[in-house]
Amino acid sequence: MKKILIVGATSAIAEACARQWAARGDKVFLAARNEGQLQSIVADLSTRGARSAGSQVFDANQFDQHAALLDAAAAHMGGLDTVLIAHGTLSDQARAQGDVDYMLREVGTNGLSVAALLTHVANRFEQQGHGAIAVISSVAGDRGRQSNYVYGAAKSFVSEFTSGLRQRLAPKGVSVITIKPGFVDTPMTAHLPKGGPLWAQPGKVAAEIVKAADGRGGVIYTPGFWRLIMFVIRHIPETIFTKLKL
Repeated sequence: MKKILIVGATSAIAEACARQWAARGDKVFLAARNEGQLQSIVADLSTRGARSAGSQVFDANQFDQHAALLDAAAAHMGGLDTVLIAHGTLSDQARAQGDVDYMLREVGTNGLSVAALLTHVANRFEQQGHGAIAVISSVAGDRGRQSNYVYGAAKSFVSEFTSGLRQRLAPKGVSVITIKPGFVDTPMTAHLPKGGPLWAQPGKVAAEIVKAADGRGGVIYTPGFWRLIMFVIRHIPETIFTKLKL
């Protein structure tokens, strides 16, 4: 039985993870901005077998709330073993190109707020000598593309931050998992055309996250074929890449 904090718990992937953890009898504590959705998910998790389920309204951009959230989760569950950081927004690239304030908010939400929260979690887990930190980044962070480079840049920052954190914490008994999903059929991607083999359902991605969170850390592409796709994209020569419409 594990004690798991899920940040951004109302996202489709995070909710799917919560259901799988509840089904195996873990304790879960949910954090997100929408109180009504949180209460609905908590009630659902209790019927699915969660040993306990609690929640707290939380805005990741309010940095002064981060430490208090960890304290509340640990108090509710009697400790803290695993943290899944899944909050974020899918940036409107066209708007970000013309609106500097919006661009900065997107980078803050998808990058800086994650790093700030990770710092609190890392210090807590290092002190206690165990724990697992799972962070949802994105394949978009593997190479900047004209279609979403603001979102991709923030996710690249998250991936590099977790890489350094993983190296720092490995000798301390703390695992750090960087999750890089490809296209996932969620409300966040509702405006995009869907269909075809590149799209995955939240439940499949969640199953891989839950499995990875029980392991030793590392980088997880989900579905796994995205590792090869992004390997190819990363190695396209710049002279060719600048002419592509990606």
